[in-house]
Amino acid sequence: MSVVIETVESRALAGNPLGDEAARQIAIWLPPSYDRTPGRRYPVIYWLAGYGGTGPMLFSGSPWQPGLGARLDRLVAGGQMGEAIVVAPDCFTRWGGAQYLDSPAVGLYETHLLREVLPQIDARLRTIPTRQARAIGGKSSGGFGALVLAMRHPDLFAAVASHAGDMYFELSVLPDLATAARTLHRRGGLDGFIARFEAQEKKSGDDFTTMMVLAQAGAYSPDSDRPHGLALPFDLETGEIDWAIWRRWKAWDPVEMAAERAEALRAMKLIFLDAGTRDEHHLDLGARIFVRRLRALGIACEHEEFDDGHRSTAYRYGISLPKLAAAIGAEPTR
Repeated sequence: MSVVIETVESRALAGNPLGDEAARQIAIWLPPSYDRTPGRRYPVIYWLAGYGGTGPMLFSGSPWQPGLGARLDRLVAGGQMGEAIVVAPDCFTRWGGAQYLDSPAVGLYETHLLREVLPQIDARLRTIPTRQARAIGGKSSGGFGALVLAMRHPDLFAAVASHAGDMYFELSVLPDLATAARTLHRRGGLDGFIARFEAQEKKSGDDFTTMMVLAQAGAYSPDSDRPHGLALPFDLETGEIDWAIWRRWKAWDPVEMAAERAEALRAMKLIFLDAGTRDEHHLDLGARIFVRRLRALGIACEHEEFDDGHRSTAYRYGISLPKLAAAIGAEPTR
């Protein structure tokens, strides 16, 4: 396995509101022939971690489930996948993530990824620096990020895979708002909750969910006039939904974006989606709804379901990664 770590000094993230580090470590898997064929150039797959994760973390496996690098080694060695460079960026924040978007409340993570990481990878490595040879994928918040960035930047990506990506927020996100409302009320509001969260090394399930809601609010509904620069879509005292702010969240829902971004989706060589039929966030239902929207628009996609939940499903990457590699012209090991 050949995994290298490159550091990107980010101007976009310098002075970000959460005080997060601007220097980011990017984990990169280099295919087997990279060192021995110095004249060869390779297509690139960008792979996005889910909420609470980083790119380098994806390469940490276990005796029972290999990390991303070992999985790629097996796929290529077994002839299931052509050779491509795989890049796993770090867009983690103090609040666990930024949904791979730009936000005045969290930081400019879309800009960092697309205007800093991507061109620096093309400059430092022997990539094929065209959209036809570039794909993006990920799981959960990473699957959301991959899909949204592909829709917003079809000039940069030609294929996309989303494993249980956040979508159809009525089913996947709205139930979390009640948990967040209760937790924030119990912890004495935003300041009390954030202080306790950061002081506790072990995060409870409700605390994790609540912080994820804050991260989503920072991404979807930033508001410089409110505490911590974000507008929550519910009343802190009662939990009543603020539908005006919720509509701002829904504008980022891939299900809502599909019609507006139809031409971008139509330009993709591959759109692959999956989710487990026991997904705890009901993202299998979200994927079904999104796929139905695409098909109504005449947009081709590949959609699979499997008998599992939301967690520990990295084995599914063995389905999407070879498909992405083939779509962007990856060739077998020489």
